[in-house]
Parts: sequence; structure tokens; C-alpha cells
Amino acid sequence: MTDHAHMGADPTNPREIGGVAQLGEIASAAGLRRIAILAWRDIDDPEAGGSELHASRIAALWGQAGIEVTMRTSYAPGSAQVSWRDGYRVIRKAGRYLVFPRAAFSEMMGWHGASDALVEIWNGMPFFSPVWAATRPRAVWLHHVHDSMWEMTLPPRLARLGRTIEFQIAPPLYRRSRIVTLSESSKEEIARRLRLRRSNITVVSPGVDPSFRPGGTRDPRPLVVAAGRLVPVKRFDVLIDALAEVKTRMPELHAVIAGEGYERESLERRIAELGAHGWISLPGRVDDGTRLDLYQRAWVLASASRHEGWGMTITEAAACRTPAVATRIAGHSDAIVDGMTGLLVDDDQGLAASLDRVLRDDAFRALLAKNALEHSSQFTWTATARGTLEVLAAEALRRKTA
Repeated sequence: MTDHAHMGADPTNPREIGGVAQLGEIASAAGLRRIAILAWRDIDDPEAGGSELHASRIAALWGQAGIEVTMRTSYAPGSAQVSWRDGYRVIRKAGRYLVFPRAAFSEMMGWHGASDALVEIWNGMPFFSPVWAATRPRAVWLHHVHDSMWEMTLPPRLARLGRTIEFQIAPPLYRRSRIVTLSESSKEEIARRLRLRRSNITVVSPGVDPSFRPGGTRDPRPLVVAAGRLVPVKRFDVLIDALAEVKTRMPELHAVIAGEGYERESLERRIAELGAHGWISLPGRVDDGTRLDLYQRAWVLASASRHEGWGMTITEAAACRTPAVATRIAGHSDAIVDGMTGLLVDDDQGLAASLDRVLRDDAFRALLAKNALEHSSQFTWTATARGTLEVLAAEALRRKTA
């Protein structure tokens, strides 16, 4: 995971000032003064990823609009149990598994103050808010179906339990809930796989921080960049093998995979087996400036991930005029316009072939880069914060008039 922790919404940015004021108006009209967010992890957690980045951006903008936002989440090593960041409060109590009942009970009891509305982030394991908060205005942020991620991350028995909860126990309970997801492709997957009503699912795409922009100097040698947590679902092992294949035809190729996670040792072993230490680097978590530099230097961004709600690194890189090659999955299918802003691949063999094509064809790569920059310009965090708040506000108003 790259380090997004210090990149917040900028209230002095002219593009955001009007948007933040509008957020306050939406909340006021719906009577939303205090909003609680239940999340598995916080952006300060060492294993934080796209879901945590998404939540922190929205909470910061809501806070700047005058809404009292409290996020309840699990312990983060080195972080205080209660702290304020970017205008919202974070309460970190209980571990990875106990956070679910503890956060729910704390919210039911009104500890740290009662809230006017609730946001539940369903990140694999739900908080089951329909059971204990059925009478309150609620919205559920569900980025994607987890499916095979259970087997990738948990022992067989726990994986079976996770699957049972996701596909059998939870869906009937959430059938009336307002769901917010990141992409049209994720919406279709959620509706089909979890059997949730399409009419209750709203798509609100994630934003791109304005700090991501063209500039710097493109690397003189072909450079492929990837970023994310070093965990099985990202399939960096598959990407490494694809890079090794391209290297046989393009000796000057080199690559950087930025992020940290428990798969580091196995990925390092694979790099050693391929004799690729000299040209594939794993720098770990990188700061904001380094990530921006990598995007600007890269010839192409790559992702072999199996599940994504969107793929925020794709649009971040696109904002730096860098196209992408990625797997054709829900999320990626919206972050990339296939053949226009990058290429989507259907199998592992196609990953190497598509990377090879983009790296070798300068004119094609330049066209993809131009289109990628244009495509990314439509995504702002202010619009994301507004879209998610509108869902919650509509639900609050509906309950008042029911």
C-alpha cells in the first residue's frame, strides 16, 4: 500500500471551496449534523488500502463542511485510541475481529455522542447495521464482492465462514439498505452475486487528488510501475512473471512495485528465482512525493489484481498522463476505457502481451496517455463526497416524510 495518509482535501483549492459549502447545505437540509462511520481499518493502519483512503477523503470533506464525523475502527499500531485528523474524529478500539461487535455496541449506546445518520463500510465482513440500526438513516459503502479473496487470505474453515456470511447470511438482511459502490461494473456484480436490488445501489466514483498531475521527466528506459498492498488478491506474483516474459524481448525494461504487505518475502523469492533483483524493485511504502514521481516517470501502470471496486492507482496515474494495463475485472472496467486510456486483459498471458504492445508502440502509448489524462479529469473527491452524502441525505429525508 502506498502512503496516502498525509494527502488530505485542500479547503483553499478554488475547485473545492464551493463544493464544500454545498456539502454543508445538503447536510443541513436533511438534518445531518453528526454522522458516524463504521470501518474495519483506518488510513493510519499499516495495512490500509483503497477503502481506507476513500473513507478518509470523504470524512475530511464532510468535516470541513461543518458535519461532526466520527469514525469507529480497529486499533492501528502507533496511533492514539482517540484522535482528530483533517476535521473528523477517529476512535480506534478493539482488534481486527472484535471491532465489529464493539463498534456496533458503542454506536447503539451512543458512546462519544449520538449520531443523526450512520455509514457502514462493508469490507468483506459486515457490521450488520440492518439488525441493530434499522430505524436510523443509513448507507452502506460496498466496494466489491470479495468472493475468492476469502480463500486467498484465510484458512479453509474461516474462508468458508466468510463466504457463507457474504453470500448467504448478509444479503437478505441488506436487501432494503441503500448501497453505495464505486463503479457500474461493481454495481452489476453486487446485484448479481449478492442478489441485492439494483434500484438500491448508487454508483459514486472515487476522486483523484489534484496533486496528481503531469510533470517531471519520463524515464529514458521502459518503466512499469505498480502500487498496492503486497497481498494475494493483488497477484503481484503474476505481474512479476509477466514482466520477466517482457524482459526477454525488451532488455532495457525495469519495474517498481510500491507497497508493503505480508507477501513481501514470497515476492522477493520469486524475483530472486527469476534473477530479476537488478531490475524489479520493491521499495515498500512510499511517500506522496515518491509516488507522484513514480507515476510521472512510468511508461505504463500495471495491475494484475483479481478484485477491485475501482483501482484508484489507475486514475491517479492517468492524471499524471500515464496509461494502464490491467485485468478485466469489475472496477478496472470503469477506471480504464479499454483501448482508449489503457488496455484490459482477459488472462495472465494477455498481461505480458499487452504490456509489450504499449511499451513498444510510442504513438499508441502517447494516444492512451492523452486520453487517460482527459478521462481522469472528471473525478474529484469533492464530487465523491457530495454523491455519497446525497444518498445518506435522501434516506434521512425519506424517513422524516414516511
